[in-house]
Amino acid sequence: MRTVITVWPDGAEELRGWLLDAPELRGRIHRDEPATPRSGAMGPATDALIALLEPGGVAAVFAGATVAWVQSRRSNHTITVTRSDGSTIEITTRQTRNLSPQELAELAERLARPPEEDPPA
Repeated sequence: MRTVITVWPDGAEELRGWLLDAPELRGRIHRDEPATPRSGAMGPATDALIALLEPGGVAAVFAGATVAWVQSRRSNHTITVTRSDGSTIEITTRQTRNLSPQELAELAERLARPPEEDPPA
């Protein structure tokens, strides 16, 4: 399953390093080719990562590491995970600061779940 991860503001490279600390994710996380900015756009295009995941253990490691990274940030960051079916999951540092351990586990579980298993919103 191909997953695109964007981090705002900046932080994609830092997240990539964090994810690559997990041996199961090595070779599965790559920088996306930067998009060409639209004509008249202010600033560079969003920096993104591509994660090539498989359901099960690898997706669970990715989900847990991503939630842990967001939770460990002191400044405000937003991660948008765009899954292979086009659905997105957005995680913010503000959101994770107030979650209970069970809610954090549920968030990681949602990230790890294959898209076709997501319940309707």
